Amino acid sequence: MNRPLPPVLILAASIALPCAAFAQDRDNARYDPDRGSPWTFELGGATDNRSKGASKSGGDPYVFGEVQYNAASGFYADAEFETIDSAGSTVETEIEAGWQFSGGGFDFDASVSHKWRVNADPGQDAAAFEFQFDVIREFGDVDARFRVEHSPDGLGSTEAWTWVETRVRFPLADRLQGAVMVGRREQDNAPDYTGWSAGVAYALTEVVELELAWHGTDIGDQGAQYEDTLVAAVLFAF
Repeated sequence: MNRPLPPVLILAASIALPCAAFAQDRDNARYDPDRGSPWTFELGGATDNRSKGASKSGGDPYVFGEVQYNAASGFYADAEFETIDSAGSTVETEIEAGWQFSGGGFDFDASVSHKWRVNADPGQDAAAFEFQFDVIREFGDVDARFRVEHSPDGLGSTEAWTWVETRVRFPLADRLQGAVMVGRREQDNAPDYTGWSAGVAYALTEVVELELAWHGTDIGDQGAQYEDTLVAAVLFAF
């Protein structure tokens, strides 16, 4: 039986507009002329690799890394890796290209990415294209993001899928930020579910962020990857 959403997530979804970042929910960097370089780098790890509420590492710790180029025009491109535990593969790689632009008081981010699972079991679908579109709006110190992701043919046995998500971030204290996310995933040849997370991020220094978040889904009875869990993470961004 599906469990109901926690009231705090229902409230957040109702007040959010269909919109730095948690390690489990990284945003693309934006061009900053004061940086002196168009390049940004991220490294980090966590006690579980959670994506869209579900685990990609079988509940085990993981690490990730990313390098991104940001142009003044709004174009960006990046390459990244993350450790996983799926279909015989322990590493997933990704290249992505996108464009960030603004209009009418909103920020937009559209991108396409290609993912590979390294050394996946024979016969597994180890590569997939994914498309992502974000709409972001700031309300003072609070920002809200509406995201749509889609793949016409997902990784592994999953075929076409779509994920629709709302996230809200807000300050709690000096250097301390809270965030709440709720989303819905519809997919062929895999279970449909609602996923959520709620947590905090603390900027320990200008380049180090510590994070703690609760992740879960409404189909926890279908395997450990969908069960609720508390995840601790550290992010280095420079």
